[in-house]
Amino acid sequence: MELTYVNDFDLPPERAAGIRRAETLARKINLLLDVIMSDSGKPFDYPAIRDGAQKAGYYLSRTRWSLLKSGKEQVVPEEALRAIAAVFDVDPDYLLQEDGNLPERVEAELELLRSLRRAEVRNFAARALGPVDPEALKAITKILDEDN
Repeated sequence: MELTYVNDFDLPPERAAGIRRAETLARKINLLLDVIMSDSGKPFDYPAIRDGAQKAGYYLSRTRWSLLKSGKEQVVPEEALRAIAAVFDVDPDYLLQEDGNLPERVEAELELLRSLRRAEVRNFAARALGPVDPEALKAITKILDEDN
């Protein structure tokens, strides 16, 4: 039995575009959930998203939120996009752009995460290697600090 995969050629153009839009939106939402913390300093959960969207004038049901995060094709009202963007303090257009620059806030949070991870690796390496020649430790630190 041979499996066939659905691709853009098997779908009407408007359906393929809808699927790509839903996937793009899900990818952006999940990136924001991974990177941006709520005002309490914790990752966003559904109640925080719902409450933030409500402050922006839109009630976001748990079902719609789940569908958005999973990339299920659906009609997404402009009000919903604006409300989600307001929760994360990003431009609503960012949520639907396949390409484009990351919002400044997201870029800054990602850089902070990279720095924290590099520091963790440096600390682990220092502990794992034990007493190391200071020059070797400087060389290791330099390699870890280089942006790839």
